[in-house]
Amino acid sequence: MTDERAAEELHRLRSSIDNLDAALVHLLAERFRCTQEVGMLKARSGMPPADPTRESYQIKRLRALADESGLDPQFAEKFLALIIDEVIRNHESIKRAGH
Repeated sequence: MTDERAAEELHRLRSSIDNLDAALVHLLAERFRCTQEVGMLKARSGMPPADPTRESYQIKRLRALADESGLDPQFAEKFLALIIDEVIRNHESIKRAGH
């Protein structure tokens, strides 16, 4: 492969990555809009911010999806753990604010 063809291929691949990154950001934003509503519902209903049973289920489910998709399940679990931690922090903040 020539340097020019390699550069073109690199540009094409990076463009795809950029599009996927944008989609991930939009999906995360939508997910956090939904979890914001969950947090407000939990606060109004006196439910705790964290739900260990749900979190465990989601981790198992995401690990299975990752495995089926050829993604490292351990990486998927770390990614979900980061999201769950942020959601719980947000739910605790909503609860403190008295929503």
